[in-house]
Amino acid sequence: MKHLLLLGPIVLVMIFSCNNKAKSEEKVKDSQPEYAEIQSKVNDEVKFPIYNFQSFEPLLYKDDDKTYVVNFWATWCKPCIVELPYFERLNAEQKDNNVEVILVSLDMPSMWKSKLEPFVEKKEIKSTVVILDDPKQNDWIPKVAEEWGGGIPATLIYNKDKRSFYEQGFTYEELNEELNKFIN
Repeated sequence: MKHLLLLGPIVLVMIFSCNNKAKSEEKVKDSQPEYAEIQSKVNDEVKFPIYNFQSFEPLLYKDDDKTYVVNFWATWCKPCIVELPYFERLNAEQKDNNVEVILVSLDMPSMWKSKLEPFVEKKEIKSTVVILDDPKQNDWIPKVAEEWGGGIPATLIYNKDKRSFYEQGFTYEELNEELNKFIN
C-alpha cells in the first residue's frame, strides 16, 4: 500500500510535465513562420522553379510527342555529379529527336543559392533545372515509381507510350542505350 501511495504523486508529476511539454511545443510552432511564407520568400530569390510534389507531378505525365528524361539529383551526391555531363550531352544531341531533359534538384533550401546556382552556372548546364522541395518524401517517392527506394541518382524516362524508372547512375553509353529504346 505504501508503494501505491508513493506512485500517485509520481504519476501526477509525469502527467503535468508531459502536458507542459506539449504546451511549450505548441508555443514554438505558433512562433515559427508558416512554411508557405518561407517558401515564397525563397522563391523570389532563386533562379529555378520550385515545386512541391503536387505542382511537380504533371511534369511526370506529359502526353505529347516528346520523350522526357527526368533525373533526380543533388549537388551533394557524388554519383549524381559524375553522371550529370551525360545528361547534358544527351540533351544537346537529342533535342532534334523531341527529347527533353529535366534535372530535378533535391538540394535543401539552404543550398539553393550557395551551392545549386553556382554549380549550374559553373558547369554551364543547359538542361531544364527545377527544384523539388516537398518534405513528405514517403508520400511522393512511390508516386514517382513504386519501386523507388528514394536513393539518388534516379532517372525516369517516359513518353506517351512507354515508361521506365532507374535507381542507378549511368554512363553515357548506358543512358543513350536506354533512351534509344524510347525514340527508335
